[in-house]
Amino acid sequence: MERVNPIKHVGVALVLILLSIAGAIIGIQLITTIGVTPNTSIIGALFAMLLARIPLQAFRRYRSIEIQNLAQTAISSATFGAANSLLMPIAVPWALGEPQLVLPLFCGVSAAMLLDAWLLYRLFDTRVFPASNAWPPGVAAAEAIKAGDKGGRQAWLLVLGIVGGVVGAMLKIPMSAFGTAFIGNIWALSMLGIGFLLRAYAQPVAGIDINALYIPHGVMVGAGLVALIQVVMVIRSRKNDALVVSRNGNEVQRALGFGSVGYIVISALLALAGGLWSEMGIAMLLLFVLYAAFAAFAHELIVGIAAMHSGWFPAFAVALITLIIGILIGFPPLALCLLCGFTAATGPAFADMGYDLKAGFILRGNGADLQQELWGRRIQLIAAMIAFVVSIPLVWYAHTFFFADNLLPPVARVYAKTIQAGAEPGIAGNLLMWAIPGAIIQLIGGPKRQLGVLLATGLLINNAMAGWAVVVGIALRIVIIRIWGDRGRSPMEVMAAGFIAGDALYSFFHSLFASSSKK
Repeated sequence: MERVNPIKHVGVALVLILLSIAGAIIGIQLITTIGVTPNTSIIGALFAMLLARIPLQAFRRYRSIEIQNLAQTAISSATFGAANSLLMPIAVPWALGEPQLVLPLFCGVSAAMLLDAWLLYRLFDTRVFPASNAWPPGVAAAEAIKAGDKGGRQAWLLVLGIVGGVVGAMLKIPMSAFGTAFIGNIWALSMLGIGFLLRAYAQPVAGIDINALYIPHGVMVGAGLVALIQVVMVIRSRKNDALVVSRNGNEVQRALGFGSVGYIVISALLALAGGLWSEMGIAMLLLFVLYAAFAAFAHELIVGIAAMHSGWFPAFAVALITLIIGILIGFPPLALCLLCGFTAATGPAFADMGYDLKAGFILRGNGADLQQELWGRRIQLIAAMIAFVVSIPLVWYAHTFFFADNLLPPVARVYAKTIQAGAEPGIAGNLLMWAIPGAIIQLIGGPKRQLGVLLATGLLINNAMAGWAVVVGIALRIVIIRIWGDRGRSPMEVMAAGFIAGDALYSFFHSLFASSSKK
């Protein structure tokens, strides 16, 4: 692969900046109008492919799959960074009627977003977040780029999968979930599918609203705490196994140590800039700083684990859980507002960076050349940081117009209403009661399967069709492997990548049209 440093190549840097601007605008527009943030990786890759087809010498460079990988990294980082890590958090104080908190929170979440992406870069391809794990959207982006570069049978399989993904999405079938079932860990995805189905059918079949009883939240609390303990145990373990990674445990410990200090510093500055010292005693203020840092760290790790195994990351739901626990601790509304925005900002950039690095890992030969792989990751980090730096002033400029028109991300209103409502009777008991089975399931599955976290992820999302898509996909995967063995694995995974890419393309353009129709 060609080694291209975007900082030293003006043409490539300009394209990355333009894609970052486009990605940020797309993310801001969609999260405020319809409440979703589509995966734009495929759009960035396709844009670079189109540039490569222009019959001019200046555009020949864009035939490089390395540059196409940088293009998809930049646009997806800008989309998720602008929408999920920046705009959504600062909408919480606005929805609460506390506009004076917008600026300090914006500074805090901007720093948290940059730290978030850097941490995933340092933790990628470790025993905690192995490059060999699923990261399904990353696989889809890589297969699309490879197919465009090589053509032939693989390209036709991918095209067939993309068509199937688009048609299925038009029929309201979540084809990303269906495609993921062919790529991810079967045990983890089975629990995700079970969670989807339990959430969807508990009320119509058994008359039980598990969300109102905070059952999913309790399961995630228990599973998440055990998952964090398992992460520590994996890092400290000296056991040798067949897993080959490019970063050792000492590097992981240094990264996590730096991240811990970073989050504590950011949360302390947030508390100071937000004026919490005037509302809270010293002991409560110190507790807030430590809890906010822990919650932000836990949020990104749990979101990253779910994203790695399934392609789904319940960032908003997990942030809501940390908010509810903060309410139970007794933090005042201003502190809860800062806590909610800060924790919600961590996770999306972390997960999306994992997808992008997985795509690069595949395109660079799955780590066959370690020096090439490490170089490629560093350049991808530069591309992502360019996107984030571009997104920060864009979001700050745009938020005044959107907020003035009362265009806020819907989930920000949910957080604001939760803070205003305070703790409901029985929440603490339900969280504690359902944390126990969540912890047990996570413990049984171990750190490689993440059964508890994936079950809780499914329970937090009300999507029956996604549940059936996962179950049917897993059943077909088992049948294909039984009949064709390993010969069927590669075509199956290319088709699955097409399903995910087709779903992403349809969702992207459908969201754009839906957004335009609301203006």
